[in-house]
Amino acid sequence: MMSVDMRLNLHFKVLILTLIVFTEELSNKEGVQAWTYHYNTGPNQRWLEARQWCQTHFTDMVPIRSQEETEFLNNLLPFNPKYYWIGIHKVAGVWAWAESNQHVSEEDQNWATAEPDTIAGQDCVEIYIKREPDTAKWNNEKCRNKKGTVCYNVSCAQESCSSHADCVETVGNYTCKCHPGFQGPRCEEAITCSPLPNPEQGSHQCFHPYGSNRFNSSCHFHCERGFWLLGMPQLLCQANAHWDNPVPLCQVEQCPVLDFTNFTGGSMNCSHPIAPNSYNSTCDFRCDEGFELFGLNQIQCDNSGKWTASVPACTVKKCSPMSSPVMGNMTCVDAIEPFSFGSQCNFSCQEGYSLTGDNPLTCLASGQWKYSTPACTVVQCSSLTDPPHAHIQCQDPVREHSYGSKCTVQCEEGYNLIGTNVTKCSSQGTWSHALPVCQAVRCPSLTSAPHGSLFCSDPHGEFSFGSQCKTACEEGFSLNGTADTDCTSAGKWSTDIPKCRAKRCPTLTPPAHGSVVCSDLHGEFSFGSLCMLSCVEGFNLNGTNNTECTSMGTWNREIPHCLAKRCPTLRSPSHGSFACSDPHGEFSFGSRCTSACGVGFLLTGWADTECTAVGTWSTDMPHCQARQCPLLAKAPQHGRMNCNHPNAPFSYGSHCGFECNEGFWLRGTPATTCNNSGQWSQNLPTCQPVQCQAISGLPLSLSMNCSHPLGNFSFGSQCLFSCNQGFSLNGTAALLCSSSGFWNDSRPNCTGMSMESAMLLYTGAGAATAVVILILIGLVLLIMMQFRRKGNTIVSDVPVLEDRENPAFEF
Repeated sequence: MMSVDMRLNLHFKVLILTLIVFTEELSNKEGVQAWTYHYNTGPNQRWLEARQWCQTHFTDMVPIRSQEETEFLNNLLPFNPKYYWIGIHKVAGVWAWAESNQHVSEEDQNWATAEPDTIAGQDCVEIYIKREPDTAKWNNEKCRNKKGTVCYNVSCAQESCSSHADCVETVGNYTCKCHPGFQGPRCEEAITCSPLPNPEQGSHQCFHPYGSNRFNSSCHFHCERGFWLLGMPQLLCQANAHWDNPVPLCQVEQCPVLDFTNFTGGSMNCSHPIAPNSYNSTCDFRCDEGFELFGLNQIQCDNSGKWTASVPACTVKKCSPMSSPVMGNMTCVDAIEPFSFGSQCNFSCQEGYSLTGDNPLTCLASGQWKYSTPACTVVQCSSLTDPPHAHIQCQDPVREHSYGSKCTVQCEEGYNLIGTNVTKCSSQGTWSHALPVCQAVRCPSLTSAPHGSLFCSDPHGEFSFGSQCKTACEEGFSLNGTADTDCTSAGKWSTDIPKCRAKRCPTLTPPAHGSVVCSDLHGEFSFGSLCMLSCVEGFNLNGTNNTECTSMGTWNREIPHCLAKRCPTLRSPSHGSFACSDPHGEFSFGSRCTSACGVGFLLTGWADTECTAVGTWSTDMPHCQARQCPLLAKAPQHGRMNCNHPNAPFSYGSHCGFECNEGFWLRGTPATTCNNSGQWSQNLPTCQPVQCQAISGLPLSLSMNCSHPLGNFSFGSQCLFSCNQGFSLNGTAALLCSSSGFWNDSRPNCTGMSMESAMLLYTGAGAATAVVILILIGLVLLIMMQFRRKGNTIVSDVPVLEDRENPAFEF
C-alpha cells in the first residue's frame, strides 16, 4: 500500500523527468546523436556493484574528465541525499580513472574543501550534486557505502569516422579527429601533393596507397646506365601536401683525368661523346716499331666512373736474362739496355772443362737469342754397372761418373764381398780399382721328416742363401707346421721341418634345437668319423641326418637345420595392422602377433594370437569398425545439410556441409567431420538473417514505422515513412531489407513547406513549448485534486522512482 502523498510525489517526479527529456528532445533538431547519461538512485549501490550495473546495462560509470561535463551533470541530475558514485578510485595508492586505470593528473582533480582525506579504506570517489557548499566537487568515501549511480553510453560507432581518424567523445556530441595526412568530415580523403616529373636521363616509379600523388605516396628515382642520382632517391608525400625533398637530378659518371707523362715510344687518340673524361669516353694506344705494348690497346670510362684499365706503356723488346755457365765465364756488350735488342755475349770455360755450343750469342729484334746458351762440361769416366748381387753408390760432385766421382760397392743381404769395395774416377778419365765379387751365404743341411718327403730348389748352391725347401706328407696325413722354409741371409732356415699328422675334420656343433652323436675311428672328428643328427620335439630336420669325415678333412654333407613348424600366413584386418614377434621364423611355432586398428576404428575380437606347436593359430583374427559420432538429426533452421559417409552413417570420416537459404548467413563453421575420437570437429552452425544498415537520425519532419519479422533491420524488415503536416514525402514511402543486406532504395526526406507555414512554425515554437508545459502542469494539478477527493490510500502497481531498476534519462 502507498499513501496519497507518496503517490503524488512519485507522479510529480515522473512528470518532471518527462519535461526534462521532452525539452532536451525539442532543442535537438536531428534527435539523439551523442552520449546518453543514465542514473540510478533506487536502490543505492556499493561502488563495485554500481560500476558492474553500468557495464551490464550501458558502457561504464561516468569518469568526468572536464569542467564542462561536471557542470552539465550538476544541472541535470536530481538531488540524492547519498550523492552519486563516479568512475574514479585509488589504484596502488594513486587516483585513477576506472575505465582505463590511467592516473588522474593534479590539474584534472576536482576535490571538495579538505578532501581527499587519509582515512583508511576511503578509496572510491563520489560527486556532490546540488550540495551547498562544494557543489559538483569530489569526496573520497569507503567503497562499501551505498550511493546513487551515474552511467553513460558512448556515441562513437564503427561507422562514425573513417579508419584514418579517431572518434572523440564530447559532451552531447562527437568529432572525428583526423590522422595526419587525411581530411574531410569523416577523414576519408588523403591530402594531395603535386605530380612529380622525370629527371633528365632518369625515371621514377611510385606506390600510391591512397590514390595518385596523395599522402604516403612514395616515389623511387632511377638514373640510366652511366649516370648517378644527385639528391634523395625516394620522395614521400607528407601530411602538409608537400614532398619531403626536391626532385633529384641525374649526373653523368666522371672518370679521373688520365696521366700520359709516362707514355713514351708510342702514340694515342681519345674521344669524348658526352663530356671530357666521362661515361663512354675512349682512348686508343699504339707503340712504335721495336717496342711492345704493355697493357690494353684501348681503355674506356665505364658506367661506374672508372677506366676499364690503366694507361699502357711501350717498352723495348728484351731477350731473356743470361748467366755464366757452370765452371765458365761470360762477357756482354748492350746497345740499349741489358739483354735487349742488339746485345752480344761471349763465353769461355775454366781449366779442365770444355765449351759445348755456339759462341758468341746475339739478341734478335724478335726478343729471342740467336742460339742456345753454351755449357762447360767436365771430363767423363766410363759408366759403372752393379755386379751380381751388389749395389754401387757414388758421390758425384759435378756429374755422374765424371772427374772427382767416388763409388762404393756393397753386397746384397745374404752375400759376402770378395775384393776392394771403393774406386775413384781420375783426371785421365779412368777408375782406380776393378769392381769386387759377391758370394751367397750357406745354411746347414736338411733331412726329411717321418711320413714325409723334402723337395728343395738351390739357385745359388745347395742349402745356400735363397734355397727353398718344401715338405709333403703321405696320403691321410697333414702337415703340423709350415710346409716351406727358406735359407736366410744370416745362414739359418726360416722354420723348423714340420711333422705329418692324420687329417681332422672341423668340429661339429649340434644345430639349434637339435643334437649330434658320432663314432670316431682315428680320433675325434677325424678321417672316417660318422655322425648322426636329430631335432627336438616341435622342430623338423631340414636335410640328411648323417655326415662323414672324408680323406680330404671335410664332411661329406652339410649340417642340416631344425626348422620350427609353420602356421598359415596372417593378413592385416581392414583399416588395421598387426605386428609379430617371430623367435623361430615368420608365422612359425612360438610366433606371437598383436593386431591394432587405424585411427578412428575400434577392435572387435581378440587382439593377440599365437602359433601353437601343431601349426595352428590360437585365436581368429579380429575386425576393425569405424567409431560412431552422435547422429545429426536435421539441418539448421533456414538452411540445408549434405553429408557423405565413407565408412558408415555418421561414423569416423563422415563429412557434413551446411548452407543457408537466401537472405540468411551462416554463423559458425560451414562443415564438420566425424573425428577419430567419435566427436564432430565443429559445433553445428546456425543461419542468421542478413542485416541491413540501421535507420536512425530521422529529422523531426519525418516519421518511420517498421516491422521486423526476423530481427531489427534484417532480411524481410519493412519501414514505412510519412511526413508531418505541411511537408511532402520526397522518395520511396516503403523500404524493404533485401536478401543481399541492402535496402531497396535510399531513405526519403520531407520537402515542400510553404513560406507562411514556416514562419508560423518558427514564431510559434516557443509558444507551443510553453503551452505543452502548461498542459502538463495542469495535468499534475488535476491528478492532485483527484487524489484528494478519493481518500487516504490507494493500491499502486507503479514502483517508486527510487526503486526502479533503471530510472534513466537520455539526450
